Amino acid sequence: MSLRPYALRCDHRATPLGIDEAAPLLSWRLASARRGDAPLAYRVRVADRAEELDEGGQPLWDTGRIEDPDAIGAVYAGPALKSRTRYHWRVAVWPAERPGPNGTEAGAGSAAAVEATSWFETAFRGTDEWRASWIGHDPRPIPVMDAPTEGERALDDHGLAPCPLLRRAFTGPAAVRARLYVSARGLYEVRLNGTRVGDAELAPGWTDYTRRVQYQTYDVTELVRDGENVLAATVADGWWSGFVGFEPRRAGAHYGAYPQFLAELHIEDAEGRTTTIVTDDTWRTHTGAIRHADLLMGECHDLRHAANGWELPGFDDTEWSPALITDTDHRVLVASVDEPVRATTALRPRSITRVPRQEGEGERGAGERVDGERGEGERGDGGHDTHIVDFGQNLAGRVRLRVAGLAAGARVVVRHAEALDETGRLYTANLRTAAATDVLIGDGREHVVFEPRFTYHGFRFAEISGIPQVYDSDVVAVALHSDTPWSGAFDCSDPEIRRLHDCVVWGQRSNFVSVPTDCPQRDERLGWLADAQVFLPTAALNADVAAFFTKWLRDIEDARTPEGGFTNVAPRLIGVADEGAPGWGDAGVIIPWHLYRTYDDPRFLARALPAMRAWVDLIHRHNPDLIWRGHVGPHFSDWLAPGVPTPREVIATAYFAHSTRLTASAAEVLGLPDVARDCHRLATDIRTAFNEQFVTTDKNAAGEPTVRIAGDTQTGYLVALAFGLLPEDATDPAARRLAELIEAAGPALQTGFLGVALAAPVLDAYGRADLAHALLRRTDVPSWLFPLRHGATTIWERWDGWTPGTGFRAPSMNSFNHYALGSIGEWLYRGVAGLDQSPDSTGYRRLLIRPRPGELSHASAGYESARGTVTVRWERHDRTIGLRVHVPPGASAEVHVPTDDHDSVRESGAVPVDSEHLTLLATIPAAHTDTRTDTDTCSDTDTDTDTDTHTHTGTGTGTGHSVYRVGSGVYRFTASYPSRPTYPSRPTGGYPTAPVVSPAPRRAPSPAASLAGSHEEDTP
Repeated sequence: MSLRPYALRCDHRATPLGIDEAAPLLSWRLASARRGDAPLAYRVRVADRAEELDEGGQPLWDTGRIEDPDAIGAVYAGPALKSRTRYHWRVAVWPAERPGPNGTEAGAGSAAAVEATSWFETAFRGTDEWRASWIGHDPRPIPVMDAPTEGERALDDHGLAPCPLLRRAFTGPAAVRARLYVSARGLYEVRLNGTRVGDAELAPGWTDYTRRVQYQTYDVTELVRDGENVLAATVADGWWSGFVGFEPRRAGAHYGAYPQFLAELHIEDAEGRTTTIVTDDTWRTHTGAIRHADLLMGECHDLRHAANGWELPGFDDTEWSPALITDTDHRVLVASVDEPVRATTALRPRSITRVPRQEGEGERGAGERVDGERGEGERGDGGHDTHIVDFGQNLAGRVRLRVAGLAAGARVVVRHAEALDETGRLYTANLRTAAATDVLIGDGREHVVFEPRFTYHGFRFAEISGIPQVYDSDVVAVALHSDTPWSGAFDCSDPEIRRLHDCVVWGQRSNFVSVPTDCPQRDERLGWLADAQVFLPTAALNADVAAFFTKWLRDIEDARTPEGGFTNVAPRLIGVADEGAPGWGDAGVIIPWHLYRTYDDPRFLARALPAMRAWVDLIHRHNPDLIWRGHVGPHFSDWLAPGVPTPREVIATAYFAHSTRLTASAAEVLGLPDVARDCHRLATDIRTAFNEQFVTTDKNAAGEPTVRIAGDTQTGYLVALAFGLLPEDATDPAARRLAELIEAAGPALQTGFLGVALAAPVLDAYGRADLAHALLRRTDVPSWLFPLRHGATTIWERWDGWTPGTGFRAPSMNSFNHYALGSIGEWLYRGVAGLDQSPDSTGYRRLLIRPRPGELSHASAGYESARGTVTVRWERHDRTIGLRVHVPPGASAEVHVPTDDHDSVRESGAVPVDSEHLTLLATIPAAHTDTRTDTDTCSDTDTDTDTDTHTHTGTGTGTGHSVYRVGSGVYRFTASYPSRPTYPSRPTGGYPTAPVVSPAPRRAPSPAASLAGSHEEDTP
């Protein structure tokens, strides 16, 4: 197959319905089955009718043929886009000329262009176009209160009000085109004639509602009927007026007191007439079965209050009240820029354990295992009506439960937890004040499917009480997360490392819920900036997060302080110190830079640069001596690092230098040389101050140079090396000292959130991939594999969240689903598999393929880059290594074939000969090789576009490389490779278990398991 464009995107989304961006980016990827294929030129056309894209048509915008072999996108620059209009667009790509049969070039322009077509649709281009009003259920009539009876209320309504129902009946003809524009202050679910509109969950998502409120657009053409129609909505408190965060003096209602709804339905009929239905005081409102719904506390459905048929035509709403108009201000409304939260996976139970009730309040009995098969006519034993369901996977989501024969007033309670305690019951202490409890109260109907709609929980286990028997066919766990398209896959020969990667992916799934949260279970779930910046390199390999972080960068911008500083969380929330701490506030600089490098979209930098400069200026203004001691906020330091703490000013000043250098680099990209020069000069001065204040050089007894950084901690050396703060002659001694500290600790890490992300990349960069592998395979605390051997299915917040000797750590800070320590995932792709891009590359234009096999026998990684598909697979057989590389069209790769015998290298079975698409660059002997692989973490202070290669001494991997430059296509290298090193044997006889695990051990995923199917592959 020849060169072709695919995966067309508008602002990093496929066919977005409802955008308000004036100049969207129209991008594409490239594919070809032929070696050496590359693009030469492109052409983009945009029209409001598809037929206008054809030759002879009249497109609104036509770039003409533009010769740019690096192009994978174009920013729209045509006439102003109209509101509520579908635009069709087409990209044509011309391939570069290929040699003819006699070695001569074909004539210029003789190759035909290959085209692909897509579309996007605008929403409101200005907030003044809105006609709808914000409406809600009138809270002023206060109902009389009687003493509650059993079943009348849930365990606790937490002071929450029932969810309002809102409906509007209207009559008209069928539609040829209908669009619904909808939002809420709170959460909404909309139905048209009884059919749910869209599949978004927890919409419209979390923002600082005082600055931005998102709205969504839906195509409802097929739902509009000829005759009577009903547009109906249920709204809930959500982030707007529900419980959010952990501040006891302001636990909820951060933005408003009760939920509100906004909608416009535009209907075009066959006669060309347009009917518009808007939210106003003609809507009718009541409350229904959902007696309360809260993100932290849970949801209660009392079916005795259900208004059956209320969302359908013909329902009598005369007893309902008029809706209350609460506001008519539309100034902060914006169209969504990312994909919504969706229900993506349903997980069946791994086991169901029946727990008998005991005499005496609060007493618990031993668990009895329940057979998952339903016996004919069996109803279950009413004396054993509490069940613990283990779904085998920690996740964020909710339980869907089928219930039969629930009497009127009878109650089913579903509680959630990540772990079990020593008695086999739910361990909920680490949820703090989050109740995480869902309740169903029956009305006597025979069959009910109970699934909450406006809450989510972090859980692996669910305790279900009030049902005689729970069967595995009755219950599933539904995973919810922002629907970021999965873009990466990793596999290797070690099942534990495969499981580690699964844990990292599930942690990402669980915590990308409208914003990148720290954890999905306790009374927090905030968008902590440091957690996100250390995990972003991993996240962006696992999934396409460009649109997701486009939205969240706007949250970061909205949260900035009056002085121009970044905060610690976004959206900003009362109860969390506004003043950004080192490593936390710096995310406002680091994240845009990494997104630019990953997606080759300079708009990330253009939008962020003013705030990046303001952040650097703010730190400089408060710290004129360039040692960051003042204006440090809560200064979390290297959060949750075991052992000796790193001096706070070391970490702070290192991040000050790093942010300043990245700001200079961003200014260079955007063509602002004066800004870049000033920031580079400041970065150099900070670097000098860092060395004068914190770095000591000397020589040991052997006359070798030594370096000590204040505090002498692993993290101190990691930030200094990663951010390029040391003089050239100090880097190797500092790297040796880092290795000494790690080896003396186990080898083990003594790092927290900030240091852990740097450890493997820095060790690798300074020739100690062997030590990075040793850390990866360590099984004692602290390590990544210790939690896995004790039942973890996601990354823990603490290295030692549970141990056999101490049990659970302090519940005030002990999440079992926290992705920060999962930042090792980046090195699985870039280090173990060897899939990376060169430091001077953006959008994977110039790949760096350099596997670090360690003792593994094979590893592979695949990644859907902004340019196209990249894959790497290597495997060892006896004394031979095979390396297969797929480079997308228009890209090139520097391929390091691991071998000490450079004459043994073969490509596709033949001796490599320099050609148009393959060139030998170097043969590197068996010594330590430092190839800096990411300017986000490992680069000189002065520049971010140079690849530094150093040869080091000491103990390491000891394997040389033959280095080739290759063009696009598939390459298959083989070479001789030394036999694998000898490592200590693994324990035998099975792994110990802890209360957090179920009795059934997890089966290792299939080598062919995809990211999206990681749990499904594990399910028996």
